[in-house]
Amino acid sequence: MSEISEFEARITAALERIGRAVAVAEESGGGAAASEQIAALTEELENERAASAKLEERVKAIQDRQETHVAGLEQEVEALRRQLMDHDRAMQNLRQINEELRANNAALREANAQGVGDADLINAGMQDELEALKSLRTADATELSAILTELRAVVARREPAPVADDTQVPSGEV
Repeated sequence: MSEISEFEARITAALERIGRAVAVAEESGGGAAASEQIAALTEELENERAASAKLEERVKAIQDRQETHVAGLEQEVEALRRQLMDHDRAMQNLRQINEELRANNAALREANAQGVGDADLINAGMQDELEALKSLRTADATELSAILTELRAVVARREPAPVADDTQVPSGEV
């Protein structure tokens, strides 16, 4: 951005010189030297305008790249947020099933202490345990998916940008 300020100052100075040259030319009757000086200053002004336009194009390209990068990061954050919510749901389900399993196991222990085997309690315990295992598997899969997403993002950031011309370094020279 300091380059833009520098170019603006140079353009302003060139305009002031043109203005002084025009004033001098009007006072002296517009000699050939004044015309040459005006032509040189006008050419200098056009050069400064062209340089300013190139700089503005570079700034716009940088802004576009930043906007694209920010949009990509926002998408990545949203994907991670969804994965976190999925993982949280799976963990809540696992906690609930584990609570049911604990309660059922306590009832089984009490029935065994009294010497009464209850087939329904045993069946319910097995079903709760199976649900706990399924829920744990779902939580693990969700966590692995989150890890893979993060690894993909890291790999994507680490991949080198494609080379624009044919001047590639041979594999033996680095």
